[in-house]
Order: sequence, then C-alpha cells, then structure tokens
Amino acid sequence: KVLILSLLMYPVLRSLALQLHSAITGSYVSGTHSIVFINCLNEQIAKDIARAIMDKKLAAYVNILPKSSALYFWKGELEESTEILLLVKTRTSKIGELSNYIRSIHPFEIPEIISLPIDQGNPLYLKWIEESVPRD
Repeated sequence: KVLILSLLMYPVLRSLALQLHSAITGSYVSGTHSIVFINCLNEQIAKDIARAIMDKKLAAYVNILPKSSALYFWKGELEESTEILLLVKTRTSKIGELSNYIRSIHPFEIPEIISLPIDQGNPLYLKWIEESVPRD
C-alpha cells in the first residue's frame, strides 16, 4: 500500500519540488511549460477551438498556422488532406485537462493532441505563460 501511495503521490510531490526550486533560485525549471500541437480540419474549426481553449484559460497563447498538406493512414487506407495546426503554449500541468477538453469539442474521431515540454526560452516569456495560465 505504501508503494502504491508513493507512486500515486509522485507527480504531486515532483510538481511541488519544482515549484519550490524555481521560487528559491528564480530560475526556470525545464519542462514546466509545454507546446501542444492540435490538428484541425479547417480554419473556422481551428479558430473555434483556439477561442474555446483561451476562454477556459487552458493556455496563454495559441498560434493558428496556415494550411499544410497531410498524409496518414486511416482505417487501413492512405489518406491525403489539408489541415490547420494549432500551437498551444501552456503549463505542463494543464496538459491532461486540455487534452480531455479538446477531445470533448473536436470534430475528429481521434484528434491529434501531442505535447512537447519547453526546455528553455526567453525567461520573461516563460514567466508570462506562468502568469497567464492559472495553477491547478
């Protein structure tokens, strides 16, 4: 039971340790923030999803990138389409909530939702993300 409880508490304890380290040293802790990639069928859907993300304060910033060509396998067939890509800047701790929310509003059966941690960046920009997205 102790091992299971320890494993379940690890993410919370790690998050608290990182916050404490950052507060004491004033330095950015790699991975505190992330960029999330979300694909969309067209520009209107992309704008609607971006606005919904911002309205829920799940991100500090969303880029809507223009059309790109995509090739992928779907149900055993090679498909080709054009898509709009969202680049979402947020706290890493918000990824689960953001992903759940996107799946609930996205028209795709299986939307692309991929996150990458931000290793380093402009300290003032990273602080702005921190201030723009409420803590859990």
